[in-house]
Amino acid sequence: MNARSIQGNTTPRMPQDGLGSKSGGKKRSGGVPRVRSHTDAELQYYRDQDHDTILPPQFRARLQGLFMQIEKEFEALYAENLSLHEKVDSLTERLERESVIGERQGGTEEIDGGSTKGGIKTKSGGQSSQKVKAANKLRVQTSKIVSSFKNDSVSCRMVREYVGHRDGVWDVAVSRVGTPVLTTASADQTACVWGIDGGRNLLQYTGHSGSVNSVKFHPTQDLILSASGDHTAHIWQAAITPDQLRVHSSEDEVDGSDREDDDDIGLAGGRGEGGGPATLRTPIRELTGHTSVVMAADWLPGGDQAITAAWDRTANLYDAHTGDLLSQLIGHDQELTHCCSHPTQRLVVTSSKDTTFRLWDFRETIHSVSVFQGHTESVTSVSFTREDKVVSGSDDRSVKVWDVKNMRSPLATIRLDSPVNRLAVSANNVIAIPHDNRHVRLYDLAGNRLARLPRSNRQCHRRMVCSVAWGDDSLGARCNLFTAGFDRVVYGWNIHAYKEGKD
Repeated sequence: MNARSIQGNTTPRMPQDGLGSKSGGKKRSGGVPRVRSHTDAELQYYRDQDHDTILPPQFRARLQGLFMQIEKEFEALYAENLSLHEKVDSLTERLERESVIGERQGGTEEIDGGSTKGGIKTKSGGQSSQKVKAANKLRVQTSKIVSSFKNDSVSCRMVREYVGHRDGVWDVAVSRVGTPVLTTASADQTACVWGIDGGRNLLQYTGHSGSVNSVKFHPTQDLILSASGDHTAHIWQAAITPDQLRVHSSEDEVDGSDREDDDDIGLAGGRGEGGGPATLRTPIRELTGHTSVVMAADWLPGGDQAITAAWDRTANLYDAHTGDLLSQLIGHDQELTHCCSHPTQRLVVTSSKDTTFRLWDFRETIHSVSVFQGHTESVTSVSFTREDKVVSGSDDRSVKVWDVKNMRSPLATIRLDSPVNRLAVSANNVIAIPHDNRHVRLYDLAGNRLARLPRSNRQCHRRMVCSVAWGDDSLGARCNLFTAGFDRVVYGWNIHAYKEGKD
C-alpha cells in the first residue's frame, strides 16, 4: 500500500480539536496547544517508512513531533538535575571539610584581618554574610552535612595497608588477646593472619575449597573460626609468636605512594625473611550440616560454642570442642547474610535477605526468638554493642539502632546514600559503616555523623568496602580500625577522638 492509497477515501476525517487541528500554533481557551504543520520533506520521510499502520501520515508525523518535543524537554530537565546534584555534592564536601577544621581549631581564630568561626573564614562586608547564609541554608536542606560533634572531634589517618590476597577481601577481624594480629577472609579461598604493626602476612590458611566469607578470633585462645562457600565452617590454629612479629620492621608507615597495582603481586610476607608466610591446610575441627554457602560464623561467649549462618535459610549452633550440631535455628524466609553473638551473654542475632533480623536467646534451656522488622530490603549485617543494643545495616541504605528489650521501633535511624555492608561498633560506641560506593563513615549511637575516612586517590579503597573491624587499644597497636575491600586490600587506620585544647 502506497502513500496515495493511504490518503484516499480511507483517510478518516480529522477532528477539529487536539492533535488533529488544522489551524496554526495558537491555543484556544479550554483546549491544548496546536501543533505546527510539518513540511513536505518530513511527511515524505514518514511515507517512506514501511510500517504496518492504519494511522494517516500527517497524524503520525504530528505524534512523532510531539514525542520529540517531550524527549528534548526531558533531556533538558535531566541534564539540569545532574548539574544540581554535582553542585550540591561539591558544596557538601567543602562544608564537611570546613566543619571538621572548625571543630579541630575550636572557637574563633584571627586570619588575614578577618575571623574564622567554625572553620569558615569571614571578612568584613556583605560577602561574608552571604557565605554564612548560604552555608546555613545548605546545612538545613541536606542530610549529608556532618553533624555537630560539640566539643569533640575525630581525626582519621591511614597508617598501614595489608596487600597479598589475589581476590576480594570479604571480612576482617582483630585478635582481642595476646599478640596484635588481624585475620582476613578472601574470595581467593584463603584466610590470612597479619601482624598489625608490621603489615606482614604471617600465616595463610588454605583448608577451604570455596570462598572464605567470614573469620573470627576465639575470645581467649589462638583459634580462628572461618566460614566458607564450601558449605562448611572450620576451626584452625593461629598461634603467632612475638618473634614472628619482629621479623619484619614495624617502623615504616604507609603513605600510599609506593603501592603497586599488579595482578601478579605476591603475598606481603614474601618480602620478609623466610620467603613467605607459613601455610596451614588442616583444621582442628570441621563444622558441617549446612546445604549451601555459609556466609558468617561467630563464637558464643567463652568460646565453647559457635554459631553459623548460611544461604540454606538456617543458622546452626555447634559444640566447638566436638563439632557436633546442637541446634538448627529455623524461621527466616530467605537466605541468611550475617550472624553475631553478644560479647558477654548467650544471645545471638541473625540477619537475612527477608528484610528482618532475629534475636535468639540461649540463656534458658528452651531458647526463645524475637523478630525485628524495620528495614525494607535485605539486612546485610548486625552487631551488638556493650550496652544491650543491636545495630543493623541494610541494602535499603540505612542503619538502625535497637534496644534488645524493646523491638517495636529503633532508637535511631541513620539515612545514607549507599547500601551498607558489614559494620562494626567500637568499645566506645562508634559505628563504622562500610559502603558499596567505597566510603566508610563513622557515627555515634544517637545517629550523629562523626567523620568520613579520607578518600584521596592514594588513600582509599578502589572498590566496595566489604567489612570493617575495630581493634583493641589496649594491645598498643597504632591501628585501631581496619577496612577490607573488594580491591583485595585491607587498610589500617588510626581513629583518634579528642576534645578542644587536648591532643
